Amino acid sequence: MPGDGLRAANSRLRELLSERDAEIALLRAQVAEVAELRAQVADLQAQVADLAARVSQNSKNSSRPPSSDGLGKPAPKSLRKKTGRKPGRPKGQPGATMRLTDHPDHVIRHEPGRCTGCARDLDGADEAGAERRQVTEIPPVKAEVTEHRLIGRRCACGTVTWGRAPDGAAAPVQYGPRAAALGTYLWHGQFLSRDRACAALAEMFGCAPSAGTLAAMAKKTAAFIAPAITVITGELAATGVAHFDETGFRVAGKLAWVHSASSGKYVLVTVHGKRGTEAMDAAGVLPSFTGIACHDAWKPYDGYAGVAGHALCNAHLLRELIAVTETGTEDDVIWAQQVIDALLALKDAAGAAREAGHGTADPRIIEKQSRYVTDAAAAGIVINSARGGKLQKKRHALATRILSRQADYLRFAQDLRVPFDNNEAEQVIRMSKLRIKVSGCMRSMTGAETFCAIRSYLATATRHGISWLDALTRAAEGHPWIPDTT
Repeated sequence: MPGDGLRAANSRLRELLSERDAEIALLRAQVAEVAELRAQVADLQAQVADLAARVSQNSKNSSRPPSSDGLGKPAPKSLRKKTGRKPGRPKGQPGATMRLTDHPDHVIRHEPGRCTGCARDLDGADEAGAERRQVTEIPPVKAEVTEHRLIGRRCACGTVTWGRAPDGAAAPVQYGPRAAALGTYLWHGQFLSRDRACAALAEMFGCAPSAGTLAAMAKKTAAFIAPAITVITGELAATGVAHFDETGFRVAGKLAWVHSASSGKYVLVTVHGKRGTEAMDAAGVLPSFTGIACHDAWKPYDGYAGVAGHALCNAHLLRELIAVTETGTEDDVIWAQQVIDALLALKDAAGAAREAGHGTADPRIIEKQSRYVTDAAAAGIVINSARGGKLQKKRHALATRILSRQADYLRFAQDLRVPFDNNEAEQVIRMSKLRIKVSGCMRSMTGAETFCAIRSYLATATRHGISWLDALTRAAEGHPWIPDTT
C-alpha cells in the first residue's frame, strides 16, 4: 500500500531527526563544557600570572624591604640618569684621614744610639730634627666605686642628726647615671641585645648589671625624657611639612605597630596595638596637624581633614609601576613607562628649581608632564577595564588611584618644600625593624614604649647636634636635654 511506504519513510525521518537532536544536544553539552574549560583555563592562567608576579616581587618592584630579598637579591637597577660623575670623593672635598694633633697627651722621645754611617756614639750630638708619629689609644677603663658615708651626730639634747645623701645615692648600692646611660646607649642606641649589652659593660668597664637592672635603667630614663617627648610632639604638630609612616612590630608574641612622625630636627616614634587612626590619634601629632602630610597611599591617613594637603610617596608609586612593566601586557608597559618618565622628568625639574632658589618647578614642564600622567593613567584604566584576574584588578586600581590622586602625587613639583618621596619616614621607621631583627620581639608593651621613647629622644638629639651619650647621661641624671623651641 502506498500509505505504508509513506508511514515507513516518515518513521525513518523521525528516527533521523531524533538522532540529530541527540547529536545537537551532545554538541551543545560539549560546547558548554569547552566554554567552562576555557573559563577554567583563563582563571588558572590568571592565577599562574599572579603567582609568577608574587614570586618575582622584590624590593625594587614592591613595598617589600631589601632584607626580604635574601640570597636572590636583584642586581641594582637605578632609575637615575647618568651624570658622568666618577665614583669616589669629588675633587676639592676634604678627606677624613687621621691628622697629627699639636697637643698630645704623652710625648716619648726615641734617641738613636750610634751613627749609621761611622758607628760613632751620638750621645750629646746636635739634634738635626724630629719625625712625629702618633698612636691614638683608649686606656683601660674600670668602673669606680664611690662610697657616701652619712654621718650621724648626737646633739647635747640627745637628738641624732644624719648627713643628707647626695642626688643619685638613694639606695645602699646602685649604678650611677653614666653607667645607666652607657647601658641604655648599647641596648637601645646601638641595638645590642640586652644580655650582650650587659656583657659589654662587664668586659669594658668591669661592672656587670643584670638584664633586669638594665631594663629598669632604660625604663627610668624613658620616664625622665617625657618632657622632651611632649615638646617634640608639639613641634611636629606645628610644622609645615611632616612625614608619616608605620610598620609591623612584634610585641609579647603579637603583632603591634610602630608609627613615626618626623620633620626637620624632630622625630617621634610610638608603638600601639592598632595600625589605624586609633594609634595615630594616640601618637598626638595628626589630630592637630595643619601642614602638608607626606605618606604612602594607605587610606587612614586621608581621614585627617584638618591638614593643608597630602603628598603621596612617589618611591612607592615607582615600585608599583615597575611591577606593571615587568608583569603587564605590551600596552600596560607603555602607559606605566610613560608615567615613570613623567615622574622622573618632574623630579629633575623640581631639583633644578630648588637649586635655583625657586618655590616651584617650571610651570610649562609641570603642565606638560602632568598631561602625560593623566593620559597614561586614563589609558591604563581602559586597558584593564575588564578587571579579569587579580593582576588586572591591581593595575586598574593603580591607574585609577594615579588619576584621582594626581595632585597629591605631583605636589612635590608645585611646592618645593615637599620632597619627591617619603624616604625620611622610612629611614626613621627602619630602626624599629632592626631592633626586631636583633631581638626577635619585644617582651612587653612597656618595653616597646620605652624603646620608642628613647629612639625619639636620640634621633631628635642627633638632629640638634647633641651626642647620644651626652643626651642619655643628662636624662639619667634627671635633667634631660629638651629641644629649645625659641
